[in-house]
Amino acid sequence: MTLQRHRSSAVPLAWLYAGLIVYASLYPFIGWRALADGPFDFLLLGWPRWWTWFDFVANGVGYLPLGFLLFVAFLRSARSPMQSVGLAIALGTLLSLFLEVAQNYLPRRVASNVDFGLNALGAASGALVGALLHGRGGIEQWQKLRERWFVARSAGGTALLVLWPVGLLIPTAVPFGLGQVTGRVEPLIVELLRDTPGEAWATAWFDGDGAAVSVAAQAVSISPAAEMAIVVLGLLAPCLIAFTVAIPGGRRSLIVLGTLAVGCATTTLSTALGFGPQNALSWTTPLVLQAIVVGAVAAALLSFVPARVAAGFGLIALTALVMLVARAPADPYFALSLQGWEQGRFIHFHGAAQWVGWAWPYAGLTYLLVRLAMRAPRRVTTAF
Repeated sequence: MTLQRHRSSAVPLAWLYAGLIVYASLYPFIGWRALADGPFDFLLLGWPRWWTWFDFVANGVGYLPLGFLLFVAFLRSARSPMQSVGLAIALGTLLSLFLEVAQNYLPRRVASNVDFGLNALGAASGALVGALLHGRGGIEQWQKLRERWFVARSAGGTALLVLWPVGLLIPTAVPFGLGQVTGRVEPLIVELLRDTPGEAWATAWFDGDGAAVSVAAQAVSISPAAEMAIVVLGLLAPCLIAFTVAIPGGRRSLIVLGTLAVGCATTTLSTALGFGPQNALSWTTPLVLQAIVVGAVAAALLSFVPARVAAGFGLIALTALVMLVARAPADPYFALSLQGWEQGRFIHFHGAAQWVGWAWPYAGLTYLLVRLAMRAPRRVTTAF
């Protein structure tokens, strides 16, 4: 039987997930050192003296989605289920081995044969889950569902929609305000311009030590109107991206409701993880609730526009969101919460999810620009 090749959103998702694993495994990428022993000696070590159930489970579960995505990606590239399982397990195992070897050269990381084994087991489990779903027709049913809801060549858009709630898992200064990279970029700019003619400009615009927040941002508090605009635009952005790949009709209204539900649930979970379960709903201030209603109504009205018009509105919304978020000042409680994520048990997940939150609006802008440059897509042939 000849297997048919499909365009699949599993391909970009697998690449992105693998990149996030690399970041989370090697963060903070500093202090590289020479190695006295062999790079593979850790494979012969005994059971580690210090370990926790959290790390034990996280190492196994962390590679499970990668194994599943790799299986689907290979399956949709016209390989047999058996080949797809084998390739997914092999690539997941090789990635884990490479990262464990690389951790030998980082002083803040410890290479572990147990972690390597758990990662490989997680990748194998994900591939086998994919094979089981395929055998029971689950992936084909998902494909048929995709064909009823989305146009052709929608893999990039669906990947962005899947990643949006991942970015929201890291606390944001304003709810749904993704893309706040200013605090990380400013120190880099100051360092790059040091001892150059631009140093005076950098010193005047930023503080002299290249701190995370500019002087202007520290001096000015965000206005209620700007806060409301960030919430509205933060909800509109994923809806408008969805409208560029969703088939027109009543399904778009359900997409609005689904986006609203996922966004609120994820933000509540993020707040609970950062500030404790008792404060899980502390983000639902009257102003934010009003903004959510405004965003939902605006998204519902825009659900009737053609896909290319939705892409144009999406570019406007994301550009405005990035500009407003860049001016949002750092909140001391927000900074304390991030510190807990960065230094606590969520350190590995923190690096991966925060990169998604930083990059998502810019990836959305790039995708919409490419989408506008494309011809109007035919209906259906993409696959998960």
